[in-house]
Amino acid sequence: MTRKRFVIEMGMGIDQHGQDPTVAASRAVRNAIAHNALPGIWEVAGLSHPNEMIIEVQIAVPYPEQVREAEVLEVLPFGQKNLKVESGGMIVQGRAIEEFNDKNDDMYIAVASVTVWVDI
Repeated sequence: MTRKRFVIEMGMGIDQHGQDPTVAASRAVRNAIAHNALPGIWEVAGLSHPNEMIIEVQIAVPYPEQVREAEVLEVLPFGQKNLKVESGGMIVQGRAIEEFNDKNDDMYIAVASVTVWVDI
């Protein structure tokens, strides 16, 4: 079989309060997959179950070493999942709010690419 890219989805996620790169990364993945349906997985690629999809996620976020990878991959409901996290995204000055237990004024912004592959 030959592995072929089926779709590439992009997203952005922000943790405005809490300064948690995992939250920003998870939101970026959720944003990437939020507005799509993949009927072609069955109708074109001929897969019998969505767990046959191979899903590669690439995320750029501040402090990538702090990302809890399993939590990010939980956003994806199906597939054979793989995650690559790298330094990137942005830190933007927001406003710390005591009730949100903010550590500082930083907002973390992550960008994600979600590629769905199929074996044909």
